[in-house]
Amino acid sequence: MNNKHDSLVHRFLEKTTFESYEDFVENFRIICPDNFNFAFDVLDVYAQQEPDRLALVWCDDKGHELFLTFGELKKRVDKTANLLRNIGIKKGDRVLLTLKGRHEFWYCVLALHKLGAVAIPATHMLKVSDLAYRIQSAEIVAAISVNSDTLLEDIEQAQRETGNLLKYLVSVNHQRDGWLNYDLEVAKQDESFQRPPKELGTNNDDPMLIYFTSGTSGFPKMVQHNYDYPLGHIITACYWQNVQPRKLHYTVADTGWAKAVWGKLYGQWFGGAVIFVHDADRFSAASLMTKIQHYKIATFCAPPTVYRYLIKEDLTKYDLSELKYCVVAGEPLNPEVFHQFYEKTGIKLKEGFGQTELVVTTANWPWMEPKPGSMGKPSPGYNLRIVDSDGNDVEIGEVGEIVLDTAKSLPPGIFAGYYKNPTLTKTVWDKGIYHTGDEAWMDEDGFIWYVGRRDDVIKSAGYRIGPFEVESVLMEHPAVLECAVTGIPDIARGQVVKATIVLAKNYTPSQALIKELQNQVKQNTAPYKYPRVIEFVEHLPKTISGKIRRVEIRDEQQKS
Repeated sequence: MNNKHDSLVHRFLEKTTFESYEDFVENFRIICPDNFNFAFDVLDVYAQQEPDRLALVWCDDKGHELFLTFGELKKRVDKTANLLRNIGIKKGDRVLLTLKGRHEFWYCVLALHKLGAVAIPATHMLKVSDLAYRIQSAEIVAAISVNSDTLLEDIEQAQRETGNLLKYLVSVNHQRDGWLNYDLEVAKQDESFQRPPKELGTNNDDPMLIYFTSGTSGFPKMVQHNYDYPLGHIITACYWQNVQPRKLHYTVADTGWAKAVWGKLYGQWFGGAVIFVHDADRFSAASLMTKIQHYKIATFCAPPTVYRYLIKEDLTKYDLSELKYCVVAGEPLNPEVFHQFYEKTGIKLKEGFGQTELVVTTANWPWMEPKPGSMGKPSPGYNLRIVDSDGNDVEIGEVGEIVLDTAKSLPPGIFAGYYKNPTLTKTVWDKGIYHTGDEAWMDEDGFIWYVGRRDDVIKSAGYRIGPFEVESVLMEHPAVLECAVTGIPDIARGQVVKATIVLAKNYTPSQALIKELQNQVKQNTAPYKYPRVIEFVEHLPKTISGKIRRVEIRDEQQKS
């Protein structure tokens, strides 16, 4: 990252400029102050030093837009903090935020940081049972929500089902009986909120954020991040996303997803960038490209799903002269998408890898020529290993599980465990080893190649087949818009490969096309990997973050 003097990142790093990846790994050090609080130590510092500096640009699909300076943002955050304190929210209280892409999310989450309360961002798609589970598990005392379909009614029903644990209801941009109207009440508040004395403020090991994250089985886990967590996203934003001071950065993510704080909050402001937010009603590749052109986006981050749709657009229609750097994460990137995006834009996508429990853990860094399909190399401070089932390091080229060795030091940004559940934490993080549950292999140059979640790997006739490698070959065929590869039971082989495919425009399902796609795989990878079963569908099941839910496809297959 250039122009470190034009951001606050130099306050938190021993060294800010690096000549190579090796220099980066050897000399990157985060300075973690005592009682660090992002809202006071970053937002308020910018507001004091450069109140007129642009912080956030927000727009929606109805023609509304908002340009917020750090000075104005601080006032809105402080008014929100005073409102929440006055209604009874205090340090340690858990507060649910279901705010979609509304700009009020930033006021609320930062206000909760100032109060020392715990923010629990969540998607607006949750139903009554999902909400009740979260309220009960985290003992949530307040909900701040937009009105989306029946969301407010569902929260009320969940409140009743959990014995009224939920004490405070605040509605944003909507009037409803029984709910405090945020817009009316916040206007009455004082626009100054003083930092509490050190003994009453937050400590670095206090809980700050909780994300409910779903696995392949069981109920969602509560991932806890503490007040030093934002510092870990210096790596994410300043060195992987390569954000630039005073330039706009755009990450495609709903605020209910952890990717929002990866790309729309902490690291971007450490790096002095302007955060861009598009509160979209629904995804449209054309609308997204129009926003990139109109607002002169400089750096961009999105999941592979988005790029798969972008490469089907006529990108020559858009002026992308300001767009300099694009990164991708969320699930593996098919090399074909990399090549087509490069051909159309001249930009080489830089893939990264992480989890809700982490910050970016491996990436294709600015000093490296990316290898299409590889997740790059480990982040500094992350003692990453690839091990077999006995915990022994595997050989170069051999598939194993990605683990982080934290025995000697904790990497910046790693989670604090699963909230109030040390037993569950121990199942993935024991004796200094954190198990990601993801399988990969490393090549002779140190680049890491993703294979799949351990539960997604297909075992067929003694072979281990990673879904991603088959999907990548299928994506090279022009008929394939999206695909998901799963294993289905087979008496003779244990499992066989199935491909569930969404076709591109102007293609229709046929036996001839099935044969053509099967031959495509046979001719471009080991023949035993070809999909013996192919199903064409209108769309693939996905999480709110855009990840394909292979587990849902497997479940449907079992039912049928």
